[in-house]
Amino acid sequence: MSVKQLDFSAAEKAFDTKLIEDDKKGAQALHETVVAYQANRRSGTHATKTKALVSGSGKKPWRQKGTGNARSGYKSSTIWRGGGVVFGPQPRDYSKVTPKKVKKLALKKAFSEAAKSKRLQAAADLKVDSGKTKDLVSWIRGAKLPEHLLIITDQIDRKLILASRNIPKVEVVNASEVNAEQICRYKQVVLLEKAAPLIAQRIK
Repeated sequence: MSVKQLDFSAAEKAFDTKLIEDDKKGAQALHETVVAYQANRRSGTHATKTKALVSGSGKKPWRQKGTGNARSGYKSSTIWRGGGVVFGPQPRDYSKVTPKKVKKLALKKAFSEAAKSKRLQAAADLKVDSGKTKDLVSWIRGAKLPEHLLIITDQIDRKLILASRNIPKVEVVNASEVNAEQICRYKQVVLLEKAAPLIAQRIK
């Protein structure tokens, strides 16, 4: 099955709305949204031990005076090897809240940029009845697409997901869930025709 490239005007027609032609408009929203999606994926569980968390005796290593050594109070001191860490990373929440209007603008901008940079393709339909990876790879190669691909469908197709999950850089996503970061991440975006009205509802 062949795919056709959606240029800027064809994409506007497919989505039945005006896309963003100005390079500057929406760029900040796209940046903030992508950063927020990436930040929200961070677990934030990094942790180092402070001197209070290092286990061991709190006994004074040697007496205060008369040994010739520098005075020392406890082995968990931050200036000792194996002691605590000063100002080390501690668990924290990196998540960011992005307003719905900003996400919507970012999604529109992402599709606009994909159309302008000739990364947006349209396909009438895509079925992999066997659910086998080799059949999907064959379709991708037959359509002369790179194996670094985002496929946007109108509904969840289990067999298509099964066929795609063994290809490292091919992702299948529903039109109601696709986000701006996914569109920016892949070299090519294939939009199934039935998914276009769902995208149109989200970016209008």
